[in-house]
Amino acid sequence: MSFPDFTLRRIGLAAAAALAVSVTGAATAQSMVVRSTGPSAAKYPTGAKLTATEKLTLVAGDRIVLMQGGKTRTLSGPGTFGASGTIAASQSLGGNVTRMLAKGPTMRSRGGFSRGPNDPVPTESRAPNLWLLDYREGGNFCVADPATLLLWRPNMEGDTALEIESAGTRATVAIVEGANFRKWPTDVLPVRYGVDYRLSGAGLTAPVTVRFAAMDAAPDTVEGSVDMLMAKGCTRQLNRLVDTMSEAEAK
Repeated sequence: MSFPDFTLRRIGLAAAAALAVSVTGAATAQSMVVRSTGPSAAKYPTGAKLTATEKLTLVAGDRIVLMQGGKTRTLSGPGTFGASGTIAASQSLGGNVTRMLAKGPTMRSRGGFSRGPNDPVPTESRAPNLWLLDYREGGNFCVADPATLLLWRPNMEGDTALEIESAGTRATVAIVEGANFRKWPTDVLPVRYGVDYRLSGAGLTAPVTVRFAAMDAAPDTVEGSVDMLMAKGCTRQLNRLVDTMSEAEAK
């Protein structure tokens, strides 16, 4: 039995479209390990890409956080789990994740947010935005905009002074009562990449060393942010994002 040329072309186009849908679906179903702790951490390291058909066999004490389609799934051992699981389509990023990815918080030009005399003193366990430098955390830090880099502390109580030193140059940053942001002292210590900055004082029990990593641009998506933070070794910021996503998942 023979078919006209136009029929064969139509069949070919339909097959190509079906293949494209299949490939796209497979790519979408791929998961990434964004946190891995426990005895099997070396088997499923952070950054590993898993296909939809792969299985994860976890033992007691294992905790793996997978990201798929901008959402997270947390797996705890013991047990065997599929890399691709059902995530409610209505699950949103949540306000905290959106704020975490924003290019930067709104702040007053001098010192940070202020509070009234009768307002409660807010205390947060982590900085609410990826691009705030929590001066308690050392290691690589990915900078969204060197000119507007902000230092952050977890409360607004009391006046404090942070000492910053690099290559023999020192600067003192004063953070006043009622503020938990302060601009990095770019006039004295410009942001330079691949250079160590030693931070001390301001309630730190021991000095902290920070090294800045350059970015072309701040990613707009969760997936882009995770990929970039992993590639640059900005582990503290990655953990901050994953924690916030996991909390949104649990709600």
